[in-house]
Amino acid sequence: MDRRLLLAILLMLGVTIVPSLLWPPQRPPVPAPGTEDTAVTALPPATPVAGPSTTTRTTVPAVPGLTEQEPLPDEPSAERRVVVESDLYRYEFTTQGARLLGATLLQYRALVSTDSGTAQLLPPNSRLLAYAFVVGGDTLPFDRATFEANTDLLRVGSEGASLTWTGRVGARDVRLVYRFRPDAYVFDVEGEIGGGAEGVLTIGLGPRLRSVDADTVADIRSYGVVTKANRTERLDFRSLDPGEVQELAGPFEWVAIKSKYFLQAVLALEEGNPQFGGALVVGGPKPGRFETDVTLVTSLPVASGRFQHSLYVGPQEFRRLARIGHDLEDVNPYGWIFRPIIRPFANFIVRILLWMHETLSISYGWVLILFGIMVRVLLWPLNQKAMRSSTAMQAIQPELKALQDRYKNEPQKLQQEMMKLYKEHGVNPLGGCVPMLIPMPVLFALFFVFANTIEFRGVSFLWLPDLARADPYYIIPVFMGVSMFVLSWLGQRGVPPNPQAKMMMYVMPVMFTFLFLKFSSGLNLYYAVSNVASLPQQWLISRERARRLGGRGGGGGPG
Repeated sequence: MDRRLLLAILLMLGVTIVPSLLWPPQRPPVPAPGTEDTAVTALPPATPVAGPSTTTRTTVPAVPGLTEQEPLPDEPSAERRVVVESDLYRYEFTTQGARLLGATLLQYRALVSTDSGTAQLLPPNSRLLAYAFVVGGDTLPFDRATFEANTDLLRVGSEGASLTWTGRVGARDVRLVYRFRPDAYVFDVEGEIGGGAEGVLTIGLGPRLRSVDADTVADIRSYGVVTKANRTERLDFRSLDPGEVQELAGPFEWVAIKSKYFLQAVLALEEGNPQFGGALVVGGPKPGRFETDVTLVTSLPVASGRFQHSLYVGPQEFRRLARIGHDLEDVNPYGWIFRPIIRPFANFIVRILLWMHETLSISYGWVLILFGIMVRVLLWPLNQKAMRSSTAMQAIQPELKALQDRYKNEPQKLQQEMMKLYKEHGVNPLGGCVPMLIPMPVLFALFFVFANTIEFRGVSFLWLPDLARADPYYIIPVFMGVSMFVLSWLGQRGVPPNPQAKMMMYVMPVMFTFLFLKFSSGLNLYYAVSNVASLPQQWLISRERARRLGGRGGGGGPG
């Protein structure tokens, strides 16, 4: 029973994870330093969509009829840059439309080999905060107007700070106020359009975030558009064909573009204020390559010429996003088909690991070692019960075999006699299996925790350069496989010879080692420590089993 359970767990792991290892996405060409692929030169504003939340999927070469844009002015005013700084970030805006062109996170390093220094999240062709006002049959794009800011350099102090923009879009005066906080990557936007008109404001978010991580393929594979209505919904970039249009119907509390560890999102969270009416996603224009760019616009109703929303550009720090609320921490959902089970475990484990790191003031490597030992100590009584139940089952195997031979043609009678035998000896046939299932959600959850939790990004421990990435020397996964073999070998001591069990003792550690080679070194470290912490209990149980089975003719175990 125990061996079949282990095999089932292994198959689940394989079906869930191995395909992404065997068929990884094609690595995109790395752009030359200082350049980025330009996916879209203009962002057409989306029209608001009414009705229930639905997703329509069509493939079209363009998006006609969405806008009627006025011609560019013959001599546009000179563009200037406006910088906003705090201890956390450095945001760079352009006076052309008051758009956000750069977002540098001062507390995070760029780990990509072609970059260095702090992480700069936005590509040169960023359309973040590309506004356009749709009123009647007219569309007034803000980035065709030059705005004036109240300062060219704003330092955000402990009380916060505001940046005020004024400009003229078409025949309408526009005033924008960006309110910054010193301790948060989110800032609030308030806008007023002259004339008190009713209409729709469209907001651009594309084309994507820059990849600033060492594993570019994993980062690009994580690119997606995420929306929150009644629940979070994710649309992967790689699921879109070139030029494919998807219209996402709101209302949405927030709309975001994410990478593996970072996020840019527009938020409409104030109670009673309008939410985003919908979003329009257009796949990148380049066929024959792994798509990394999208056009994304979302729409916000404007009443009496006024609107407000917030913008988040920063890391996917679990607790920081959780403080904002509205399930923003679920922007990078853990798991796929196991999400309802994995997410609660993953969130709980993240909170424990962060608490241990801060409370004990130790590195995350030692946190994982202590956590692995702690889990095994907490599960000691259950494991003890499971191992003793397995020993009891082995002790009655001769009697079970006799019953099976006696009633081989009477299955109903055989079942009755087996249950009677179990009751006489106080044996629960499932007692050795159920406790083994308890650590598995923890292991599954940790896989997703290390795949998505930015707190482990770039964190070194001993010879490991990054707990979120694989061990470059394969020391930890090999040690994990050896510890798994020793644990299995101890479990077979004193057990009557069983060729199938002996084969599994050798096969399982080899298969798990191969499976874990490319997994994060932090996950391997936890699993290896968990195995080592189980050895004393396994040794004690094997001695107890040898004493109990010694008088029953038990064999000497594996040879």
